[in-house]
Amino acid sequence: MFDQDEPYPVFSKGIFVWVTAGVLGLVLVGYAVHEHHVSQNLNAQNSQLQASLKAQDSQLNQLTAAVNQLTAQQQQEQAQQAAAAAAKPSPVIVHHIAVHHNGVPDSRYKKLQSQLDAQGKEIEDTRNDLASTRTELSSGIAKNHDELVVLERKGERNYFEFDLYKSKQFSQHGEVGIRLRKANDKHQYADLDLMVDDRNLTQKHVNLYQPVQFYTPDSPQPVELVINNVSKNHIHGYVSTSKYSKSELAAMSNANSQSTTADADNNNPDAQSPPARQKLTVPQ
Repeated sequence: MFDQDEPYPVFSKGIFVWVTAGVLGLVLVGYAVHEHHVSQNLNAQNSQLQASLKAQDSQLNQLTAAVNQLTAQQQQEQAQQAAAAAAKPSPVIVHHIAVHHNGVPDSRYKKLQSQLDAQGKEIEDTRNDLASTRTELSSGIAKNHDELVVLERKGERNYFEFDLYKSKQFSQHGEVGIRLRKANDKHQYADLDLMVDDRNLTQKHVNLYQPVQFYTPDSPQPVELVINNVSKNHIHGYVSTSKYSKSELAAMSNANSQSTTADADNNNPDAQSPPARQKLTVPQ
């Protein structure tokens, strides 16, 4: 029945082709089923994404409507406030309202009018003080040597110009000894050590044109230090001090007082000096 030269029976080629085709068919069917499931999952995810986008669009529209409503309310409130401010009576109108038909002013409105006048005066005084302070600050600082000469010509204060390099030694200028510790050319500031009345003071981060003020015991006005130039390991500026010390002002005041008294005595020679005080005896 079998060929003795062949160890195994030989199947026909047709059966092998059918078996191979069946296996391939099963593989293709399985792959098709897998692709179908993947397509269904993708469709489901796409539907969920579209639903989420629609929900977000709805929320965005609601937020936009709420913002528009708030904006409209704010505009309405601002219009009402403007109308109320326009309708508020001025002090002149208040004065006219305060007068009754018999011409007698109401005490409450008189009090209100006085308060308005006082507040207006305080505002005007504050405005004048600010303007004066601004003028003093803008004209009291010299940004270069020429402006320092102009300040010196006013004769109101003494000025001592300095030109310092980074050093461990103090340099005396007027009433102040100065030592440069650091000069920042990029950011235009310097760190200083000051010697005032034998006291060592550290002044860090002194900016360009920033006045440093401090008092000394015998100075009626503050001593002022200003830096008007900063370069690498170098600064230039000046120290400004009071024209007169407290002791000098006191001496001049006493001299003027004595001079006034002497002039009064000379103008009135008949004036008698006050009688000398008598020492009273202590009762026993």
